[in-house]
Amino acid sequence: MVARKYDGTAKRDPGRPRTKDEIRELVVRIATENRSWGYTRIQGSLANLGHEVSRGTIANILHEQGLEPAPQRRKGTIWPEFLKAHWDVLGAADFFTVEVWTLGGLVRYVVFFAMELSTRRVEIAGISAEPAGAWMAQVARNLTDAVEGFLRSKRYLIHDRDPLFTFEFVRILKAAGMESVKLPARSLDLNAFAERFVLSIKSECLERMVFFSEAQMRHTVAEFMEHYHRERNHQGLDNRLIETRKAEPPTEPVVCQQRLSGLLRYYHRRAA
Repeated sequence: MVARKYDGTAKRDPGRPRTKDEIRELVVRIATENRSWGYTRIQGSLANLGHEVSRGTIANILHEQGLEPAPQRRKGTIWPEFLKAHWDVLGAADFFTVEVWTLGGLVRYVVFFAMELSTRRVEIAGISAEPAGAWMAQVARNLTDAVEGFLRSKRYLIHDRDPLFTFEFVRILKAAGMESVKLPARSLDLNAFAERFVLSIKSECLERMVFFSEAQMRHTVAEFMEHYHRERNHQGLDNRLIETRKAEPPTEPVVCQQRLSGLLRYYHRRAA
């Protein structure tokens, strides 16, 4: 009876209300997009938006999300920031293989390509059944040629740790003013754009054919590259074509451009 007499639970206030989810999301967004901003600067940015939030609340929100204070959060450069800062001068390179059925059995050809990340344009730099250091050195010279080199305007080339990226290959890049960006071992998606191209050419074309000669395989790759640049919509480019065509009047008939006996198709209006 005495305990019930002095029990103030029913009169107790609910306590400090939880910070609104909208404000919490803003704090995390601002801290993530501006890794050098401390609690006070984040607080000022929130005040500009009409939200009065204490430094302690900001610190607690970031701590709950696993975000460190600014001195630790701003160290180094995360990969998306590197890509965004160097987008127009970035290139990527990688390999994929194609099996060709010959009289002597299956022969594996290595296809080396380079990509311009800002536009997704791709250059097939070389195809060889016996790739070696000398072949890679010549490929590097071709790609960095001052007049016609596909990568002549780039400053960085992203690639993995394949042994074919030899010291001589890297030296030729450096002599042309391009820095080699070698990715860490077992990195899953740091060269995602190049890997997506490999998935596209294999799933849409190469894996749906059987090759009986090197010439047939080279022709198929060349046809896909024409389709890739001029006729294929790219989701990473807002579903646009890499090389846009002149729009024809909607009154013109629709025709289908076929490649490789209809394996690759492109629908457009006939030119007037």
